[in-house]
Amino acid sequence: MRILTVVDYDDMWPTLFENERSLLQVTLGHVISQIHHIGSTSVPGLSAKPVIDILIEVTNLDELDSMNQAMERAGYTVRGENGISNRRYFTKGENQRSHHIHAFTTGDAQIIKHLAFRDYLIRNNDIATQYALMKKNAVLLCDNDTHRYSIYKADFIQKHLRMALIDAGHLS
Repeated sequence: MRILTVVDYDDMWPTLFENERSLLQVTLGHVISQIHHIGSTSVPGLSAKPVIDILIEVTNLDELDSMNQAMERAGYTVRGENGISNRRYFTKGENQRSHHIHAFTTGDAQIIKHLAFRDYLIRNNDIATQYALMKKNAVLLCDNDTHRYSIYKADFIQKHLRMALIDAGHLS
């Protein structure tokens, strides 16, 4: 059973991302257009679940799909779209996950959303602090139910994602 935890920021998270970036570049090579560190572990000082979220931009999802066995050899579980159209999702680690990969074709709106939200939290420390507090409360209330944990955070994320997209010039 997976146990949800939210921990204080760890200075090792950027290094863990960079190490995984190197592994992914070797594993996937030319399929990758860009690799981004996203999610709470990418925001300095922000409390988070200790899972490194990685966004991969690819030129072609079919080419990425052809690399599934290579991803498995690199320790990832292939999860397909996993509820989000035009995404490829991979997880590393069984019950104690260490990495999540979200892959989209370059230009997909999901890429813009992930990067805008990350950058907004980096620029707005007060909002990041509110978000950290909310996540710590949510993990206490969710009883290890990841769906409930996400629901507790949904309104906050929706509100601030909209503000992030406005800040980034993607909405008016």
